[in-house]
Amino acid sequence: MSVATAVADPQLRRLAEQALAWVPKELFIAGRWRAGSGGRRFPVEDPARGEQIALVAEAEPEDCRAALEAAAAAQQALVELAPRERGELLRRTYERIVARKRELAVLMTLEMGKTVGESEAEIDYAAEFFRWFAEEAVRVHGHFLRNPAGPGRILTMRQPVGPSLLITPWNFPAAMAARKLAPALAAGAPVVIKPAEQTPLSTLAIVRIMEEEGLPAGAVNVVLTTDPAATVEPLLAAPQLRKLSFTGSTAVGRRLMARAAGRLLRLSLELGGNAPFIVFSDADLERAVEGAMVAKLRNIGEACTAANRFLVAAPVAERFAQLLAERFGALKVGHGTDPQTAVGPLIDQAQRDKVHGLVEEALQRGGRLLCGGQPVGGPGYFYEPTVIFNPPSGARIAGEEIFGPVAVVYPFEEEAEAVALANRTEYGLVAYLYTNDLRRALRVAEALEVGMVGLNQGIVSNPAAPFGGVKQSGFGREGGFEGIEEYLSVKYVAIAEPRQG
Repeated sequence: MSVATAVADPQLRRLAEQALAWVPKELFIAGRWRAGSGGRRFPVEDPARGEQIALVAEAEPEDCRAALEAAAAAQQALVELAPRERGELLRRTYERIVARKRELAVLMTLEMGKTVGESEAEIDYAAEFFRWFAEEAVRVHGHFLRNPAGPGRILTMRQPVGPSLLITPWNFPAAMAARKLAPALAAGAPVVIKPAEQTPLSTLAIVRIMEEEGLPAGAVNVVLTTDPAATVEPLLAAPQLRKLSFTGSTAVGRRLMARAAGRLLRLSLELGGNAPFIVFSDADLERAVEGAMVAKLRNIGEACTAANRFLVAAPVAERFAQLLAERFGALKVGHGTDPQTAVGPLIDQAQRDKVHGLVEEALQRGGRLLCGGQPVGGPGYFYEPTVIFNPPSGARIAGEEIFGPVAVVYPFEEEAEAVALANRTEYGLVAYLYTNDLRRALRVAEALEVGMVGLNQGIVSNPAAPFGGVKQSGFGREGGFEGIEEYLSVKYVAIAEPRQG
């Protein structure tokens, strides 16, 4: 199918064709774009049409080994590159991404499905990681002090951890790449990055921009594959690798952690979520509904930070649910390039089937359907924005990450009950809290077993803040002052007291 058929708007169609022609479809190893050694390719699909938009190179195990060897070979040159020069590379990358925002956004919409407006917001978000870490590259420091116990001095320094493997998910294809690439390069750590097979084009576009802005050969290497277990995971046993950073499901994260244990690799794992969204009776209900729309429907609900369980004080629970259902029911579902579209498609048929299965089971067990509840017919993997009221706590939808445009509202009676319900999950990534009582806000925020809290707002992601979770949502932080520390190791030098005379 041609892009012209999928994109009705002439300007967006031109940008889509331009982006698809410009973005590489190859592996990037040792500073060179190249096909996979086996010559195989795999399709990238537009989930709104269920049809192919590009063919990209498929990596073989030897390609992945070559990529890691290229990263290891680039380590010394990257360390010797002045921090200011590394920062300037990141700064130029930021400027180029912003300049090409519209084109990159249309490309992302074609491969992932979100609306162009949401894609533009993600491009801005991704670009900010390059700007933030451009500034952090020159702020890596240690300390020097006198030995408190007597003669001699203590010197500490921070050095790059070494070659790192970055594995990113399909739901935020530009932002997740930027959130890992920028701090690694700021720290001086060369990388191999493997984007998700569903959405490789955004990562390829970012790396193409970095290459054009002077990226040293081997500093970033890109491998693409539909079989990461066979091609990429063997790198975890390679002696050159020093770190793994993974964003994805908890199940895959556990497997990678077990594989990495053999070599005691440094790990950053950003895994699944089951975010509670708590609304107390003193909250501004209209503001809470606005926040719920963002927390649930951002990225079509396909986000680890998406609100999964809406815990609402019983006196206002019915009203909140009805307001939310009215807003959900008015949203247009369609292709992300249509300016009237508010909700795009899910990523594939399997994800849509999973979402519908959760909804059907919740309704069969007694949940009350307020709107939606069905797949949308026609090409693509669309699902109606759905609100369900008070299914039993044993329903699967209460414990599983939905990853779709489905909101489930549960009433609660007391603050302690709300906190207990919020913490009744193995996950601990983010929680949202709406109240006008400051003491309650602080008390509940401290009691929630999560890595992040959105207080009276439905979004927490910020390049200047540390992103990450606790419990089965993983460990390590990305963004903020903490983000660069994930790619640095501390070295201590004991300095003897100089002899007198």
